[in-house]
Amino acid sequence: MQQDFILHFGEMGSRWGMNRTVGQIYALLFLSEDPLNAETITDKLRVSRSNTSMGLKELQAWNLVRLRHIPGDRRDYFTTPDDLWEIVRTLVAERRKREVDPTLTKLRELELAGPQGDAYAEARIAELREMIEMMTQFHDEMNRLETERLVQLMTMGRKLGGMLEKAPRLNPFRRAAK
Repeated sequence: MQQDFILHFGEMGSRWGMNRTVGQIYALLFLSEDPLNAETITDKLRVSRSNTSMGLKELQAWNLVRLRHIPGDRRDYFTTPDDLWEIVRTLVAERRKREVDPTLTKLRELELAGPQGDAYAEARIAELREMIEMMTQFHDEMNRLETERLVQLMTMGRKLGGMLEKAPRLNPFRRAAK
């Protein structure tokens, strides 16, 4: 089971924009009860020490692993947060920082440049900026919630979705049928 999970995370890592080894390192650390050092990770995954080192640096840059020290041992040990919600919040925040925020900045720059003669394109850019701003504001609000409250809110999501299906006019981004 553990090996299948690690292999799957390696494959998913490549879909998420990181290499296979980084995904496997994360999966191994996630499943490990105790912190692991680079040598142990290298041995368990049968990858090169340089791949392990680079993968750990990337995971640290994403704030997905924590550095730990064990008394009497000079090596660095790594682990993942125990709280799954912390992991999810970190992933969302890091993806936002790397992908959403630069896009939002570019959309704002394009709008600030003023009309360029293509009213349709300009309207679409404005519409996309508004939607992304709404999503980021929603993320900010959800991120402020304590985990217990966030779980309660997510649990209520199905009911909210049903209400929205009954009132489609509430969706300002719904495109009119042609």
